[in-house]
Amino acid sequence: MLLSRLAETSTALAATRSRLAKRDLIAGLLRETAPRDVEVVVAYLSGGLRQRRTGVGWRTLQDAPPPAAEPTLTVAEVDATFAAVAELAGAGSASARTAAVRELLARATAAEQRLVAGLVSGELRQGALESQVQEGLAAAFGVPVAAVRRAAMLTSSTTTAAVLLVGGGLPALEAVGLRVGTAVQPMLAAAAPGPEAAVERSGLPAVVDAKLDGVRVQVHRDGEAVTVFTRSLDDITARLPDVVAVARALPHRQLVLDGEVLALRPDGTPEAFQVVASRTMSGTDPDPGGSPLRVFFFDLLHVDGRDLLDEPLHERLAVMEQVVPAALLVPRRTCTDAAAVADAFTEAVGQGYEGVVVKNLQAPYAAGRRDAAWVKVKPRHTFDLAVVAAEWGHGRRQGWLSNLHLAARDPGTGELVMLGKTFKGLTDALLGWQTEQLLAREVRRSPGTVHVDPPLVAEIAVDGLQASTRYPGGVALRFARVLRYRDDKTPDEVDTLATVRALGGPLRAPEE
Repeated sequence: MLLSRLAETSTALAATRSRLAKRDLIAGLLRETAPRDVEVVVAYLSGGLRQRRTGVGWRTLQDAPPPAAEPTLTVAEVDATFAAVAELAGAGSASARTAAVRELLARATAAEQRLVAGLVSGELRQGALESQVQEGLAAAFGVPVAAVRRAAMLTSSTTTAAVLLVGGGLPALEAVGLRVGTAVQPMLAAAAPGPEAAVERSGLPAVVDAKLDGVRVQVHRDGEAVTVFTRSLDDITARLPDVVAVARALPHRQLVLDGEVLALRPDGTPEAFQVVASRTMSGTDPDPGGSPLRVFFFDLLHVDGRDLLDEPLHERLAVMEQVVPAALLVPRRTCTDAAAVADAFTEAVGQGYEGVVVKNLQAPYAAGRRDAAWVKVKPRHTFDLAVVAAEWGHGRRQGWLSNLHLAARDPGTGELVMLGKTFKGLTDALLGWQTEQLLAREVRRSPGTVHVDPPLVAEIAVDGLQASTRYPGGVALRFARVLRYRDDKTPDEVDTLATVRALGGPLRAPEE
């Protein structure tokens, strides 16, 4: 298949908000796709390359050669190029990688270059989630979408489900079962602004778990073999020997457990996320003398040949309490009314947890989906920050200034210090307004970015902070989104760096 056909569909996906229209666009493209190209096309429709890591930086994409006039590239050629690039290592690999990508981009049209850049950066922004690609697959091949989703869940891959579907139809999908040692796509939680809203979505009675701000892990045990996967399905077994030891000590031969790894300070409160992440995601622990890494489990998917995915949560928890010692379970309360849920939230935040997850006791494990059966609630923190620059949008946001550069004021120097970026929380009306306002304040441009003075002031909601060497303030905003612009405030009135840093308490810079 020509890459241009995929680029054309990606542009059409970005141009519509209709879920049904997106499904039909995806299905139409898949019907045209040769079996040998299905895996690549499904990966690209889902917004990423098949290769998890390529080593290709944003600068290589920004310095792309002039686009080709006519489309000649195939999706197979693009996939082969990035497969080869991902294998490069050692002296001279960086320059070889850049040369290979530039040669590919020289053969790509302007639309194809935009598509490739979005796939490499993970910012395709075409508005097609993996769940919608699964709907398109089901429509293209005339099978129930539930069968596609379940196969993708159990193989940890929509592309694998697509290959099975092309090769064997519905029977091949239905033959897929949970395999201990193969990661299952994790169930995800929806979000609510407060405990009452969470209860409205999840229902009562509910179990309320403390939300641990650690690294999500899925632990598989098959005899003495233990494998630990992250939320993104990376294998980090070698980095967590203590978790492996815990799994081996449990009195069962086969287990699949869902949980979180974190470190506790001497006073029993959880360490900050970036501290845990730097220790679990590095090849070697950068702080072996730090607080011990501990695993806490909150769900059980399999035990000794029995699959529990389709069992209601209350049954899974009952079995887990017989399998896992209480000391290894996430703190939780069962609540029968909204007031009790609110109390559990207040208590969890007071103990230093990130918030709570309110869970429907009747719900099965909806792997791979952000389901209202689990609803997370976290305290919302807001700051008034300066918008000092903005980047041009892509896809449906083409022609608008979208990705905002946010800054706080250094009380010592009076200078604005950048803390991060966000493109979240922006309606079409707000995008149009801010583009007009920012262009009127433009003082200079760098590739893809408009810098402004005086800046606008925006009220920004964040879920927290993490230490950062990327931004000059030493911290970065977590999950920042725009609530509104503050035309009643001047840039002199934005929050100070000290005010922002006070939210995170003592922050440790991540290891290089």
